[in-house]
Amino acid sequence: MIQTAVNVSIVTYRTAPEELERCLSCLTSKYIRYVYIIDNGRDDAISEICVRHGCRYIPNENVGYGAAHNIAMRRSMEGEADFHLVLNSDVYFAYSAIDSIVEYMSAYTRVGMVQPRILSPDGTLQYSVRRLPSPQDLFCRRFLPHMFFSRRDDRYLLKHLDHNKAFNVPYHQGSFMMISRNALLKSGLFDERFFMYPEDIDLTRRVHRHMLTMYYPEVEVIHCHRAESYRSMRMTWIHIVNMIKYFNKWGWWNDEERRRFNAMLDIDNSLIS
Repeated sequence: MIQTAVNVSIVTYRTAPEELERCLSCLTSKYIRYVYIIDNGRDDAISEICVRHGCRYIPNENVGYGAAHNIAMRRSMEGEADFHLVLNSDVYFAYSAIDSIVEYMSAYTRVGMVQPRILSPDGTLQYSVRRLPSPQDLFCRRFLPHMFFSRRDDRYLLKHLDHNKAFNVPYHQGSFMMISRNALLKSGLFDERFFMYPEDIDLTRRVHRHMLTMYYPEVEVIHCHRAESYRSMRMTWIHIVNMIKYFNKWGWWNDEERRRFNAMLDIDNSLIS
């Protein structure tokens, strides 16, 4: 009898039904207990998909990405599951992906969070694990031509590290985050002050204080990343407002923890002992 259990949460908002169908078709792991769909758009088509797939449908107001995931994550914290997968609907993967990550985390109990290798549909690597950002990093990425800051950006994206090896990194992008219940108990849930964007940075660094937050390339997933904040002025503004909240929380120029965590990425931290 399998004792270990995983809950999965997916937040939808005007999500294409076929996108959600494809994602849900990947959730065949023997470890999955419940799949929660928190629908910030209250879409009848999403509700019907949940019925067909046996998901727990939660219609919701558009309270933001992290706050919606928290609805399901609280249930995992309260003992419903040993691990919680925060998942985007635009991600798909082999049926064995969740099994492999759960077995890895169960073997190494110091690991509190895992992000697999994330690829684009064309097979190129998405640099989804990164240094903790400074205001300069994000200003350059948003407003300057890449030729003027390419070396800085490569460093921020950790392109100098071997992405064929696992390493401990303080920023995981939020499209696929497997988190242990123990990590949530130590670190808490998503900070609901952030409507969207920096909530994944904020949560990863809080888990990183207590446990290992590992990039794990033995598992690959596909992410159809749309980068909406680079294509929509509304989403750009939401991104800017929420990053201001992030730096107000953690510090703009004087963030000693950011300096310390990022400095560790220049040391070989790939081994778990």
